[in-house]
Amino acid sequence: MEYTQSKTSNASLEFSLCPSAATLFFLPSMYTLLFVTALPGNVLSLWVFTRRIATISPTHVYLSHLSVSNLLLSVTSPFLAVYYVWGSAWMLHGAVCQLVLHAVTPVLHMNIYISLMILTWVALTRFAALIQNTHASRPSVCTTLLPHAFFSRLTTVSFAKMVCAMVWALSIAGIVPVTIYYSVYEAISEVRGNEEDEEGGCQEMCYSPQVEIGGSLSAILTVPVIIIFFILYLLVLVFYMTVVRHIRRSRRNTHVSSSQSLLSRVLRNIVVIQVVLSVCLLPFHIFKPIFISLAHGQDFLPARSDDTNFCSVCHPLSVLVEVKNCLFLLAALRGSTDPVMYFLLDRTFQHQTLCLLRRRRDVVDRTQALWSITGSANQKAEQLGEETVPTTIVDLAT
Repeated sequence: MEYTQSKTSNASLEFSLCPSAATLFFLPSMYTLLFVTALPGNVLSLWVFTRRIATISPTHVYLSHLSVSNLLLSVTSPFLAVYYVWGSAWMLHGAVCQLVLHAVTPVLHMNIYISLMILTWVALTRFAALIQNTHASRPSVCTTLLPHAFFSRLTTVSFAKMVCAMVWALSIAGIVPVTIYYSVYEAISEVRGNEEDEEGGCQEMCYSPQVEIGGSLSAILTVPVIIIFFILYLLVLVFYMTVVRHIRRSRRNTHVSSSQSLLSRVLRNIVVIQVVLSVCLLPFHIFKPIFISLAHGQDFLPARSDDTNFCSVCHPLSVLVEVKNCLFLLAALRGSTDPVMYFLLDRTFQHQTLCLLRRRRDVVDRTQALWSITGSANQKAEQLGEETVPTTIVDLAT
């Protein structure tokens, strides 16, 4: 779904989207799976970051904010599952449809771009740690282009908190005003237009071309967003290439053997971030401009005849709309895989999570052992008819 729904051409609005099994079954099932996996995983991650780690690093600050964003995503995913099942039956101006369009969809887009910016800053932080703490055969060109104070500040917790506040502010400021503009101006004018043409127009459903394809405003705003994505994606790729080159130089230097573990960790972390961006976010941002160019070109629309009921004709882009939604789902599924990424990125988080899970498993084992002992005592007491069984059970339990 687009987070704006500007008016498309009247010709496009005369068609209906025809959902297939991908929309009616696959997408609802996957969003339900996203809710079931992302909610407990990110709750556990946030608990570890806030309660189990004594010394907070900038990476912990970034990942904890990413967990909060993923929690919002997991809470909204059931609404999307219901939307894809019942959206074709909901009225566009109904309360449930408006809730999904103006509350759920902005949260989804905010999550994608909050995660993009935060992961970029995590890669930059790890890159700064490498530049500051290791030295190759000759200094990196980054140390000459950027001041040393920049690298020092980049690795502080206060700076990380400021960056996270800025990321949230930019995401909210970029999405919420557009949604408010639509709901206050465009939606009202659209309702009036439909009331005037009610006799000859099609009944507007929630899952419809004007919602899924969007209009000129959403298309214009998508262009800078896509550009920002590719800039940040290429920036992380530059970090990766620079780290690889730095490692090659360091291996030729016999005096930096002790820093090889740091080099390997930084390289692994940047590779993990690059893989997440490439697998989850890149396909959607490659397909989105293609979809926009096709959606706003009207040559694919057939000519209307008087004896044709266009309200029952499938929109020519129905299949491409479903492809877009599946790629958007791939970007959203990152919310359930991020806890695994935290496990790979941070050794402290890995250690504390394993300790927490091991402790819970020990508690379960002790509880099962206690129940087995008390169960045997109860069975034996029933057989012997002893009156001192309650005392015996208390002694065993303690």
